Amino acid sequence: MNLVIDIGNTKTKLAVFQGNKIIFKSSGDLQLLLKDCISLKAKFKTIDKTIISSVGNLNEQILVAIEKLFKVLILDSNTKLPFQNNYKTPKTLGVDRLALVSASVKQYPKRNVLIIDAGTCITYDFINAENRYLGGAISPGIRLRYRSLNNLTANLPLLDTKVPENIIGNSSIESIHSGVINGVLMEIKGAVQQYENKFEDLTVILTGGDADFLSKRLKSSIFANSNFLLEGLNFILEFNKK
Repeated sequence: MNLVIDIGNTKTKLAVFQGNKIIFKSSGDLQLLLKDCISLKAKFKTIDKTIISSVGNLNEQILVAIEKLFKVLILDSNTKLPFQNNYKTPKTLGVDRLALVSASVKQYPKRNVLIIDAGTCITYDFINAENRYLGGAISPGIRLRYRSLNNLTANLPLLDTKVPENIIGNSSIESIHSGVINGVLMEIKGAVQQYENKFEDLTVILTGGDADFLSKRLKSSIFANSNFLLEGLNFILEFNKK
């Protein structure tokens, strides 16, 4: 069994894998990570190895304590990966993006794949059919857009995410919803179209916290998979056992 730990900008996710199958998954606060790991150690006594992916701040003391529980692989730019990384600045490439690309290699080998991760940020990552990662893009996610309109203006309110009733907002509130949600949808559709124009037989994966919300409003040829990053981390861990 493998334990996968994904420390994101807002949440910490844990998953226990039996082979390629997730048999346990949870999401919580970073402060509870060590307690959660101790509980999983007691519940799943055959956990062999653990991989940690962190884009947030992982306390060194917590890491040392986890390393006493499991054999730990910390994902970073020096980790052996199942693809050729052609990014010009590999040390600045987020470990979450490395995991997403690895998942695409496992599930869609020798394909042109665009992975869209809709979370705090929206990231676009492209790997070609020759197994070369070329890069992508980063833009603000849905909640960041709502917050920036509130934080950087004098009078615009902070709103909860809502599907706009009309493309034409007839109030400030409806205009914000239209601008944020339709802006994100049009951005994603436009990005996919650009990649489709350049690369044949493109496979598009949508993942991240807003994947379910967005997938209902995007064309069906985009595959939604909320566990894609976790599956990529598990594949990296297995790849490094060899």
